Amino acid sequence: MAKQRKNTHLSGRARRENLAGYLFAGPALLGLLLFALLPILVSLAASLTDWNMLTDWTFVGLGNYRSLLTEDYYFWGSVKATLYYAVLSVISSNLVALTVALLLNTDTRLQGIFRTIYYLPTIVPAVAQALLWGWLFNVDYGLFNNILSALGLPPCDWLAGESTVIPSLVLMSVWSCGGSIVIYLSGLQSVPPELLEAVAIDGGGAWARFRTVTLPYLSPVLFFNVLMSMIGSLQVFTQAMMMTGGGPNGKSLFFSYYLYLKAFTDNQMGYACAMAWMLFLLIVVLSALFFRVFKSRVFYESGQS
Repeated sequence: MAKQRKNTHLSGRARRENLAGYLFAGPALLGLLLFALLPILVSLAASLTDWNMLTDWTFVGLGNYRSLLTEDYYFWGSVKATLYYAVLSVISSNLVALTVALLLNTDTRLQGIFRTIYYLPTIVPAVAQALLWGWLFNVDYGLFNNILSALGLPPCDWLAGESTVIPSLVLMSVWSCGGSIVIYLSGLQSVPPELLEAVAIDGGGAWARFRTVTLPYLSPVLFFNVLMSMIGSLQVFTQAMMMTGGGPNGKSLFFSYYLYLKAFTDNQMGYACAMAWMLFLLIVVLSALFFRVFKSRVFYESGQS
């Protein structure tokens, strides 16, 4: 009987603890339901309708998706501009971030100051970044063209040239790669120094140490950074809205900005919801391909890949 009472007491206590846990987690779960899951389902339903936010929904089925793929010329232009930006941004920002992290991983007296300086651009608001770089890229009085003029070189139409607008925005994205630098730096801290010493004793130089030891141990961090930067670059928006307006001639009409124009300028919210789901599918497909191609090349200390 005593054992039965003890078990009953324990079960009652477990129920109270579970109830307390549900009550504490309730606000977060309710917020997730109301502000994340419910809008996602509403947007999916709205993508099947002709809706301008002022009138009732008119069901059109897959008509919005059909128009996107077969009739909308600017849709494919925005996809092309976004992919072009994403490829250049992912490659350049990760190369610069990894290089800077390797330099910051050395023991110097001002190591902490340099780390802070390289991370500071990350905390600058996106709008402030756009205003700052808009001044740097200005054709008439921008700093970059002043430097070119001082060197006796002709000025460059950074944001006004069709061939230079995307590389200019990529240069801006490289400036704010401080978050990736910190992550790479944390990965470099986990590289066993004894293995680096062993390669050095065997006569291996800096490149041999990096290729045979540092890069394999850094591969999980590299995989994560490249994947996250790819997902982020596919959603680029602020630069086009604040700096180029999608120009010149639609060369910087990124997908997210075109979606914004359809939703809040043309009042085609149903069409914009369909575009949002197309962007979601694009990110899912590219992420799945990335996992399939590169996950087996990631080295883990446990020996699993």
